[in-house]
Amino acid sequence: MGQAILVVDDDPTVSDVVRRYLERAGYDVTLAGDGPAALTEFGRRQPDLVVLDLMLPGIDGLEVCRRLRSRADEVPIVMLTALGEESDRVLGLQLGADDYVTKPFSPRELVLRVQSVLRRSLARPVPDQETLVDGGLRVDADRRVATLAGAELALTVREFDLLVFLMRHPGRAFKRSELLDAVWGWTFGDQSTVTVHVRRLREKIERDPAEPERILTVWGVGYRYERIGGRA
Repeated sequence: MGQAILVVDDDPTVSDVVRRYLERAGYDVTLAGDGPAALTEFGRRQPDLVVLDLMLPGIDGLEVCRRLRSRADEVPIVMLTALGEESDRVLGLQLGADDYVTKPFSPRELVLRVQSVLRRSLARPVPDQETLVDGGLRVDADRRVATLAGAELALTVREFDLLVFLMRHPGRAFKRSELLDAVWGWTFGDQSTVTVHVRRLREKIERDPAEPERILTVWGVGYRYERIGGRA
């Protein structure tokens, strides 16, 4: 069987279409129709990826996303959102979702997004044995472990890859579109995805996220990483 995917949506028609397209692409698919069932199936199946609708009965998708992230940082989550739910979409990304698809969507587009997220989660974007060090921040690329002042950081797949990419290119300013391409593998997409992930990274590695010292905003361009050397 292929990689396991949990699809969470309370609309049986949507779930069935998504299941058929994913199975046709070679994935092993399990369905859940509400929040409690999603959490139960996640614990039982230990899927490789979750497709998660935000509008769910019982426990809404945002809360499901938060609980899944508290249990497994490494499992990618692709959200399904309605067209007008921009605030929920941003909040979902802040809670740790890796990607999103806006309803109504093409099932083929969803399959491509799933494939892209899984490729990025399995990839090793840096050479084996490479350790990146900046003051008290250490990133072991081979083990995919990041620590700050000796304490391990809880980073999602995308957060880890984004941090590694920026640390490997200190002092260089990148456009958000360039980061989408390099880290997400997207040649197009909502650039607010990068903004949200940078915000989350700052909350985890900066002494004061409101006054960042490592990941700096380059106005009119995007972001650059500045080494702080001996400071923690």
